[in-house]
Amino acid sequence: MANGTKERILEAALEMFSQNGYAGTNIRELSASLGLVKSGVYKHYESKEAIWNALLDQMIAYYGERFGSPEHLPPVPDSPEELIRLTMQMVNITVHDEKIIMTRKVLMLEQFRDVRARELATKHFLTGLSEMFTYVFTGMMEKGLLRKDDPGMLAFAYTAPISALIHLCDREPEKTAEAIRQAEAFSRHFIKTYGEDK
Repeated sequence: MANGTKERILEAALEMFSQNGYAGTNIRELSASLGLVKSGVYKHYESKEAIWNALLDQMIAYYGERFGSPEHLPPVPDSPEELIRLTMQMVNITVHDEKIIMTRKVLMLEQFRDVRARELATKHFLTGLSEMFTYVFTGMMEKGLLRKDDPGMLAFAYTAPISALIHLCDREPEKTAEAIRQAEAFSRHFIKTYGEDK
């Protein structure tokens, strides 16, 4: 039961932090939203900062399970079509998973206040994706599916426009369907440009 309460506290905190930011969230309102008194929250977390750090730890694990991590990289695609499927699977999770959407909003809001949030924002919005696709493109080049080039630069060129479209979905959710179409069209254009004809 204690673990269930801790999880509920983190879920409510993620929602409040994503709407109001860290400074705009207070323990009294968080407690009330859960039907608890403040001491009920403090029984599980000693401070708002402790909740914040537990939430960041949870974000890291959640992203790692869904998108891979340096220890759990995705399989290298065996065809250009598989690269498109992998990409679109990641895009769809990113723009439809409420927890990931709220996490991205929290990181956007708090990256200028908190060092860990800044580091996570850099990783999730830039370096992590670039590193993952550097690995993917290196493997695809070895399989003869992509023309030989600098895989790191190709990964940067591939992930930056897709990341920009994901951020567009956060700002203007009504454009999500069009952004997903653009991401797939871009992925196909990339393959047309850099793929090796078999």
